[in-house]
Amino acid sequence: MKLSYVIKFVGNMEAAVKFYRDTLGLPLKFQSPDWSEFATGQTTLALHLASEANPAGKTELGFAVPDLKAFHAEMSSQGVQFPMPPKAEDFGLLAQFLDSEGAASSVMEMRQ
Repeated sequence: MKLSYVIKFVGNMEAAVKFYRDTLGLPLKFQSPDWSEFATGQTTLALHLASEANPAGKTELGFAVPDLKAFHAEMSSQGVQFPMPPKAEDFGLLAQFLDSEGAASSVMEMRQ
């Protein structure tokens, strides 16, 4: 398991991209209206458009694992709660689990 993303929810994507790119000088990997990414070494800073469930200013960790179904089964057997079990996305599989404080983190398996 490795930390692959730090996801920052933003209310204004254009202003957020401008801040991180132009003010802080982070290299922009790509930008879209709902999701943008910056190259920051081994961990990507991702900006995600805020919503009622994920208000602006909230941050979420994103982990990567080689086998999400096995991770889900193992963690579930240890009592870890998954408000979103593994589901197919364009890039592979994605799930969401709760940590010891009740904060949600994403975990993904990239399609090969």
